[in-house]
Amino acid sequence: MMEVREQPITLTDNPPRRMRSHGSSSFWLIPLGGFVALFLVIPSASLLWGSLHGSTGQWTWTNYRSLFQPQYLDAYRTSIALSLGTAIIGGLAGLGLAWLISGHHAPGRLRSLITTFSGVASNFAGIPLAFAFTATIGPVGLVTVLLEKTVGFNPYRHGLTLFNLGGLAVTYLYFQIPLGVLVLVPVLDSLSRYGEAAANLGAGRGQFWLRVGWPTVRRPLFGTLVLLFANSFGAYATAYALTAGMINLVPILIGQELSGNVFFSPGLGDALAMGMIGVMALAWSLHQILLGERDRT
Repeated sequence: MMEVREQPITLTDNPPRRMRSHGSSSFWLIPLGGFVALFLVIPSASLLWGSLHGSTGQWTWTNYRSLFQPQYLDAYRTSIALSLGTAIIGGLAGLGLAWLISGHHAPGRLRSLITTFSGVASNFAGIPLAFAFTATIGPVGLVTVLLEKTVGFNPYRHGLTLFNLGGLAVTYLYFQIPLGVLVLVPVLDSLSRYGEAAANLGAGRGQFWLRVGWPTVRRPLFGTLVLLFANSFGAYATAYALTAGMINLVPILIGQELSGNVFFSPGLGDALAMGMIGVMALAWSLHQILLGERDRT
């Protein structure tokens, strides 16, 4: 008869390979957490702390009550209107250009030219951008002088100017539209592949856009609008260099409060910055609510 031997099973304390890999992958989140804490959490906490303290260090709500004064309310209204307008125009124009060069709609050279220019222009802002626009379409800019000499038309004699809110919006669109292109091109590239797959399965054009195209595009499009809104809402150097701080915008007011040219009020500047964070949080919340309602429908 065959003899059966029993051997004990040794249990080890080593975790499964999947758990070990999960732990090792979580380790790489530590640098990201440190980056977020250093450049997001700590500055936000510092702003909150400063906004709740007066000039002598006492706790106060005076800085937040000051935000409801007409000057500061008008600054928020102007900043929101400027940011919303340039975000919508920049997003729609960026969507059109991205559609033009996505998939098989344009030759490779045109796509390379537009994407390269967009990569440069989306990061071209501040004092260099203000100087470039002043030298091009300013009162004695190249285009202005050429128009007056060739066709006898000077836009500054007809009420058009670069140094008001409309001129600032045109300047902002120089970097808003390219940023929209860079964000939306990958989305539309994938959409062209979805269109080919839907056509192979017999879907019509209307059916594709209703069930595939629009559901695929709307999330990135709305996210792009929020991104462009934030990009314009926080811009400071371009507006200040172009208008010398004459337009009542929140970033310019923050700079005035912190520079101390007239009076030094860092607590009020921190409160203005916290108000900007609140506006962005509200915009992002509305974005999420809108997407959630569309998903349910």
